Amino acid sequence: MQGHLVFSQNMKRDDSNAQTQNITAAKAVTDVIRTTLGPRSMLKMILDPMGGLVITNDGNAILREIDVTHPAAKHIIELSRAQDEEVGDGTTSVIILAGEILERAQTILEKKVHPIKIVHGFAKALEDAIEIMTGLTEEIDLNNREQLAQVVSSCLGTKYMSRMDELMTNLAIDAVSTVTVTDGASGRKEIDIKRYAKVEKVPGGELLQSRVLRGVMLNKDVVHARMRRRIEKPRVLLLDCPLEYKKGENPINVEIKDPTNFELMLQLEEDYVKDLCQDIIAFKPDLVFTEKGLSDIAAHYLAKAGITAFRRLRKTDNNRIARATGATIVHRPDELQESDIGTKCGLFEVRKIGDEYYCFLEECEEPKACTILLRGGGKDLLNEMERNLHDAMNVARNVISSPKIVYGGGATEMAISLALMEKSKELVGVQQQAYAQIAQALEVIPATLLANCGAKSVRVLTELKAKQATTKSHQWGVDGLKGTVADIKELGVLEPFSVKSQTIKTAVEAAIMLLRIDSIVSGLKGPKQ
Repeated sequence: MQGHLVFSQNMKRDDSNAQTQNITAAKAVTDVIRTTLGPRSMLKMILDPMGGLVITNDGNAILREIDVTHPAAKHIIELSRAQDEEVGDGTTSVIILAGEILERAQTILEKKVHPIKIVHGFAKALEDAIEIMTGLTEEIDLNNREQLAQVVSSCLGTKYMSRMDELMTNLAIDAVSTVTVTDGASGRKEIDIKRYAKVEKVPGGELLQSRVLRGVMLNKDVVHARMRRRIEKPRVLLLDCPLEYKKGENPINVEIKDPTNFELMLQLEEDYVKDLCQDIIAFKPDLVFTEKGLSDIAAHYLAKAGITAFRRLRKTDNNRIARATGATIVHRPDELQESDIGTKCGLFEVRKIGDEYYCFLEECEEPKACTILLRGGGKDLLNEMERNLHDAMNVARNVISSPKIVYGGGATEMAISLALMEKSKELVGVQQQAYAQIAQALEVIPATLLANCGAKSVRVLTELKAKQATTKSHQWGVDGLKGTVADIKELGVLEPFSVKSQTIKTAVEAAIMLLRIDSIVSGLKGPKQ
């Protein structure tokens, strides 16, 4: 019987050792960022196609810029992004751990063991690892700012900005504390850093001039030269409608036969804008912000009434001003009410920094939005500062949401590793092998910390295992600066439980997913001729 052509000619199917290919791809990605872990981490310089430059040691920032073709490598890079969105820190650890787990899985695969059996062992090890880690957690007192600062400082210790540790820690804690909103009924805390804590980078000045403003800062100047540039206790009005004559949605042609009618038409337009302004002036606001346009005639009427106006704000900026000043964004000036006016702002001022004008709304009462003003030498430095601050704020958010911490410096990983090795003795066969490989893979975190600071990792790791086994204490880890075994509690290297558990979960689950792939099929449906 003659064979029939089933698939199209451009379809390729690769069944030969798909797992080995995936593991090789994952190892290649891991090797790129292995040296960026720990306090002695190196920086990477990445050139983008446009000739731009990124200098960083943030795992997610590096992998985001790298262009890869292998599907498994893309999946591993996606882990770093998921980790960044979920908890904001541990983006390097998750890639290193996933790469190590896959490398360990390869040794079992070479013995012709079916991947599903390995997957079962990995899944059980993950379940037990999270259970063991939950037993190692400690609670911290959120009212004790020193303890909170210690956790944020541990996150910054591995970053480029670690030399400005105290400044960055204070910026992160102040910003997160400002935007925290507690629901009175349920007591649930909502911390939306992305929307309400804006980072404004202004090149120039020195790092120590960076601060958290109790309010909002915008890169805007007033629309009319005669408007006031400093107002104490201003009444703030926010609009998202245009203060200019309404244009028709479709092109409109008007035919005028009498010249006086043309003047009448212009007068009607002017009267419409005047009525809009009269609705606003009636409420005596000091500041008017609108997301849309503001015509010259409207600016004239507002300036005449002593009102300062700004136009074409971003929606996000308007929302933050509303949170900070207690104002409500109004859609139509004729529907204005006294309750829509914001009165919580203490000082409005337009200041010139460098060549740009910035508008400051400061000293707000209980602002639930803030702006972090970063100053520094160059653009690259400010970008790295922003990335480090983003991680620090996420760590602060995680701890305030769930005040559980574990010890860093590889101490927790080593404690889980030893406990899993002990438990693996209760299992038999392939499951025991896979279970033990997860235990050994967790040692990669302390081992990488040691390798990056130039220590003899094998000798110090053996010493650490012995120390934890004899003292039965999970406080012992490695000092990433000196490359020795140290008491992590004394060093003060603390990490949020949410970051650590997310790292282990993401890494193991990604390894399980890649091991279950047995063939790679390419050649998508093309457009039909």
